[in-house]
Amino acid sequence: MPVRPRRSFALAAAVATAAALGATALATTTASAAEVPLSGYELTWGIKQSYRTYVSTYAQGTFTATDGASQAANNGVFTFTDGTGTYDTTSHALHLTFKGTLTATSTLHGFVREMSDFQYDSAAGTLTADLVSDGGTKQQDVTLAKVAAPTSQDLKDLGTTLTAAAGTFLGSDSYANAAGDPLSALKPASTTSPSPTPTPSTTPTQSPTPSATPTQSATPSATSSSSPSAGPSDTVSEPATKGDIADGRLTWGVKESFRSYVVGSVAKGKISTSGGATQAAGNGVFTFTGATGGYDTDADTLTAAFDGAVNFKGHEDNGTYGLDLTFTDLKATLDGGTGTLTADVTSLGEKSEDVVLADLKAASTDVTAKDDVITLDDVTTTLTAAGAKAFGGFYQTGAELDPLDLSVALTADATLPTDGASSTTGTGSSGTSGGTGGTDNSGTTGSISGGVTGSTTGDVTGALASTGSDVPVVALGTAAAVTAAAGAGVVFALRRRRTQA
Repeated sequence: MPVRPRRSFALAAAVATAAALGATALATTTASAAEVPLSGYELTWGIKQSYRTYVSTYAQGTFTATDGASQAANNGVFTFTDGTGTYDTTSHALHLTFKGTLTATSTLHGFVREMSDFQYDSAAGTLTADLVSDGGTKQQDVTLAKVAAPTSQDLKDLGTTLTAAAGTFLGSDSYANAAGDPLSALKPASTTSPSPTPTPSTTPTQSPTPSATPTQSATPSATSSSSPSAGPSDTVSEPATKGDIADGRLTWGVKESFRSYVVGSVAKGKISTSGGATQAAGNGVFTFTGATGGYDTDADTLTAAFDGAVNFKGHEDNGTYGLDLTFTDLKATLDGGTGTLTADVTSLGEKSEDVVLADLKAASTDVTAKDDVITLDDVTTTLTAAGAKAFGGFYQTGAELDPLDLSVALTADATLPTDGASSTTGTGSSGTSGGTGGTDNSGTTGSISGGVTGSTTGDVTGALASTGSDVPVVALGTAAAVTAAAGAGVVFALRRRRTQA
């Protein structure tokens, strides 16, 4: 079959969903290493409702679906099964071939039109099939429809436009360039639910105590000087010039569309928090606690490290997760209103320390305190080059992530502000559930994996592992997919499936 051109496949809008990896490794791997096998997908497409009506009524005909194909009741749409193919980790392109033969037969007009070997190519945006008209010569890989780019984390209900070749085959030029029925290419939910039991226990073990990292020693003079200077007045706006942070909280969602992707019908995953971190209800944002570090209000600087870990799991295959990503030891540093957000990143058991995930920009250049608390709301977070490399180029440098809220107490008796963002009770959406401490948000389809290695400089390297599971790809659609969603700077690496003996 002809080689199809590849173009970048990214979802726009919401999503995760999640996901792809080690840019350095991807740049050096061979072409074959970039191809990840896929299997078990189904294609649902009705050609065009008016065509089905024409065949079954005016043409006094019928549709016959065989060899793995089927038709929904009441002259409904067609489903083709056992879809297999590949996902290209370099171009993020997906190609799937489906089993099933569809034959339209007319008693009145005497035509027999057979369609088989349906193939969907996300890079070309096409649906092709082999066609046989009235027992003639088979035409292979004829483009029946142009398929719209996905606008969510799923390959679901994609718009189609019938081609001139389709019009000729179907018997009327009026079908050429006409809207066809929507198309879906999905992996059905597994009949056996993956056991979530071992999942929570693996995440906490990867979350080293962040208290070893915070740079308390960077402000050694603060301990002795903060108490006297903060003393007499509770209403001064700047109770101390500089000192150590006594406590604090950071609220950040990474990327809303990425969270949706992880628990959505592509990755079928779950999100869990531990070590002092929590997640808000409804698959909401994350709150990290136990801040330590230092501040200097005269110099308008702040460094705060936070306890807690958040883990994203998805693309489960026989108990193995293709996506297993943990952020811990988050640290925000600001100087004159700008700075960075770093974290330790663990993917599939391999850890990269102090990865610079995002550039920070606060609304004000000033770091000021009121009632012994420094509060910064809606700090803009922008994906860095290291973050983009961590995602294997799936997100572009400069992509906007979720905004960040930060508050730190300068004394032990200071009261941190509260808001709805830190709520961790309730029932999540998109197949998720929110809870306190060790929250676990489970969802429902897909496959991505990661391998992370790195340095303490914020650079991340990765290697494609030789193990893995199917990777549905549109993953991030809504992000750069999850749609152009630009998630956090963490390393994913798509693992290739082992060759079965």
